[in-house]
Amino acid sequence: QLQACGGGLVQAGASLRLACATPVRTFSNYAMAWFRQAPGKEREFVAAINRFTIDYADFVKGRFTISRDNAKAAVYLQMNSLNTEDTADYYCAVGRSVANLRGTDEYNYWGQGTLVTVSS
Repeated sequence: QLQACGGGLVQAGASLRLACATPVRTFSNYAMAWFRQAPGKEREFVAAINRFTIDYADFVKGRFTISRDNAKAAVYLQMNSLNTEDTADYYCAVGRSVANLRGTDEYNYWGQGTLVTVSS
């Protein structure tokens, strides 16, 4: 069971740091990702990290940073310069054999979302 936290209500321009802890063993062999889903929209890729690669959606490049702590089996998403379009439920995901870091079907485990609301 993944547990994501760190969401909240902030004003545009503010920052938030999301965290996701997982009980997965051999965590370093897994890919971790963040997705988000805004009301009325499909879930979309935000960022992902595996042993070799970090990938970001174009709309977060330069603003968001994904990182992981293998010792804690945790992944983080530092979000800066938030805007109203970033309002969504944010989900962390874990996958062992992920070929496409952006593919929702690639991930085996999903956490409950943490809500990020950005006001103007």
